[in-house]
Amino acid sequence: MSKVCQLTGKRPVAGNNVSHSNRKTKRRFVPNLHKKRFFIPEKNEWVTIKVSAHAMRTIDKIGIYEFLKRQKFKGFDVGVEL
Repeated sequence: MSKVCQLTGKRPVAGNNVSHSNRKTKRRFVPNLHKKRFFIPEKNEWVTIKVSAHAMRTIDKIGIYEFLKRQKFKGFDVGVEL
């Protein structure tokens, strides 16, 4: 299962674990993803999206339809027909 947010495009990034002795080993920072159903009242339908917690907060603030419109304007393939 890919760890990519379908709305924002957030994906894992690489970094280092740094110990107390300043030794470095590779690690991955993965986004906080959830599979969530959203209701789009303008289209009167439910959509299931794998979305990051950051995107969910933005959706709560401005609404799912407005968020999808903004992402489509930025060039993201939102996977939902508007």
